[in-house]
Amino acid sequence: MKDYIQYNDWSIVEEGFHAEDNRISESIFSIGNGRMGGRGNFEETYTGDSMLGNYVAGVYYPDKTRVGWWKNGYPEYFAKVLNATNWIGIGVKIEGEELDLHTAKVLEFRRELNMQKGYLHRTFKAELPSGKVVSVDAKRFLSIVDDECGAIRYSVKAENFSGKIEFRPFIDGDIANEDSNYDEKFWNEVAVAAGDDEAYVVLETKKTFFHVATGMKWAVSLNGTPQSPSAEGKTKEKYAENIFSLDVTEGDEVVFDKFACNVSSENHKKEDLLEWAKTHVGKAFDKGFEKMLAEQAEAWAEKWEWSDISIDGDVAAQQGIRFNIFQLNQTYTGRDDRLNIGPKGFTGEKYGGVTYWDTEAYCVPFYLCTADPEVTRKLLVYRYKHLEKAIENAEKLGFENGAALYPMVTINGEECHNEWEITFEEIHRNGAIAYAIYNYIRHTEDKAYLAEYGLEVLLGITRFWTQRVNWSENLNKYVMLGVTGPNEFDNNVDNNWYTSYIAMWCLKYTAESLEWVKENNPARFDEIVAKTNLDVKGETEKWAHIRENMYLGYDEERGIFLQADGFLNKEQILVKDLDPKFLPIVHNWSWDRILRSNFIKQADVLQGIYMFEEDFDLETVKRNYDFYEPRTVHESSLSPCVHNIIAALIGDEERAYSFYLRTSRLDLDDYNEDTKDGLHITSMAGTWMSVVEGFGGKRIVDGELVFKPMLPSNWTSYSFKIQFKGSLLRLSVFADKVELENLSDKETTVKIYGEEVTVPAQSKSEVKR
Repeated sequence: MKDYIQYNDWSIVEEGFHAEDNRISESIFSIGNGRMGGRGNFEETYTGDSMLGNYVAGVYYPDKTRVGWWKNGYPEYFAKVLNATNWIGIGVKIEGEELDLHTAKVLEFRRELNMQKGYLHRTFKAELPSGKVVSVDAKRFLSIVDDECGAIRYSVKAENFSGKIEFRPFIDGDIANEDSNYDEKFWNEVAVAAGDDEAYVVLETKKTFFHVATGMKWAVSLNGTPQSPSAEGKTKEKYAENIFSLDVTEGDEVVFDKFACNVSSENHKKEDLLEWAKTHVGKAFDKGFEKMLAEQAEAWAEKWEWSDISIDGDVAAQQGIRFNIFQLNQTYTGRDDRLNIGPKGFTGEKYGGVTYWDTEAYCVPFYLCTADPEVTRKLLVYRYKHLEKAIENAEKLGFENGAALYPMVTINGEECHNEWEITFEEIHRNGAIAYAIYNYIRHTEDKAYLAEYGLEVLLGITRFWTQRVNWSENLNKYVMLGVTGPNEFDNNVDNNWYTSYIAMWCLKYTAESLEWVKENNPARFDEIVAKTNLDVKGETEKWAHIRENMYLGYDEERGIFLQADGFLNKEQILVKDLDPKFLPIVHNWSWDRILRSNFIKQADVLQGIYMFEEDFDLETVKRNYDFYEPRTVHESSLSPCVHNIIAALIGDEERAYSFYLRTSRLDLDDYNEDTKDGLHITSMAGTWMSVVEGFGGKRIVDGELVFKPMLPSNWTSYSFKIQFKGSLLRLSVFADKVELENLSDKETTVKIYGEEVTVPAQSKSEVKR
């Protein structure tokens, strides 16, 4: 764990330069706006350890996979959201000496991510090898108002010298991904241009032929007076810059404003990209830095109005949740149903920036309750648009009749992950996609979505399950062989309980959805039946037979659901009895040793209990939790939140709070020693779940919103807002009461501690704790 990030309610603050942790900081101080993003790199030259990272949403490259032993059905590529043109660059020379914090003596340093207003602010004082001292104040943001633009204000003060300061603003497209499988660069040049105070680079991706135009325009002042220096424009392959100098006297301050844009062929015609870049960067320049920053603050205020969680009495907990919410809101805005949420967002290259089941299982609950319902609807439509590809993916594996297997990893609907035990066996992701449809409808009552899009997806998924099981004459049951559950430390197993359980649920929910569409939209029902060649009677009877006869492992002696066949044959060791030197085991043990151990990467059986809690009594939940949690190493970022929620359910405050801190500060404190690779964006939604569903006890039971709040002992109070069926509510939990405020224009009824509470429009109500 790291502990150099300062506690603060609304900001992430690094005091003093921690060069040894710079990659971690670059991840933590990442910024984005849903359309593009980048790591917290320095604008000026830095020759120390760094991972340069700027990313444009939706632009990817199919990097050929590296597989020693090719298996039939393997994807030929792993899609990667590309490290794109570096637009932030501002080279600075003091009397010919490069400003570089790796070679300079850093006298003062402070870096702040202002989450309330949405900008990155860095100040430092540095002594160059020559003895010259400069102070720098740099402020940067990516606009969520003009989401193809960003702006930088970079000021340099001459502390102890007079002389010449050279500025070299540039845009550099000669970029490589660190995770390139064959050390290949993925961009070709289309055009470069440099004028007096502007420059442009237009690039094309190899193979996929996306075009991205990056432009910049700048202005400079000296001690508050605008300057018009003579600038030299220079270009080379994939690179354009302007170079100019200003004479300064000791104490003078130069303020340099740089405006930039990234426009892609995803949103504009290729032949018009350069003109669009000039238009966008020109508009940003005309607005000016202060106006753009003010608009940014206003837009973020609106986002926080919807999604903020307030915690009193625990700054570490408060900072953690706001950091997670901030990163989620700047990663995905819901404006474009072609986009989704990569596990690292715009903060690093690991996992390729592509879509996993994390979106449906963890992110959908967050956006459902904190944003306009259309945001979540777009995430669901994203999967609908990939249905044909999911059917093709299943066909490659021998499935028929419209069976759909959604990919484990994708950016365009095609599977692009090539680890056999993940790609072909971790099929529970199909269930998460179906569950997200159910979750969306029960929160919004938008049942029309079933007829419009949802039912077709459910049919494809259900047809997959019916073909993926087989009848065991030995057990006289249907079984699910050769699968991997969420616990990837136990793969290629038979009858993973969670996978089988969610498959059973899918069969039931699809049948119910089919009946609803038949009754409420018969014309669309007939259309879907014809389109999918559905044998309504024959197929639904098959679904029912599988549901009623599915094998689910159970240990009578312990009263627990078996994670998979043979799990209890493993040596049963608890994590607390494991030598800490082996943790994390994924970094210290061979894969063979991990697979033979009983250690669990993340919630598996408990994932199913979390999702289908209403199916089990509290004692059953507790028995399974007390058995599986002590065997869990939580080496997936998706693990602590589920354990927090169940711990809160069974009244275990100590474990609930411990897991909350772990999930909320996972990256800030570098719990798993991997923050340098990028932030865990999708699991950040789990932090929100930990407060709202964990401590807040939020559930939906029989279509009704229910709360059973817990107040951690070191919190004075906490509050959050959620949307539900068109109502906006704020729940505030205090030591002696729970306050529910209805911010909507219609009466709302919920249950708190089992008591039905009706709150009129624009009113408050209280329940004693």
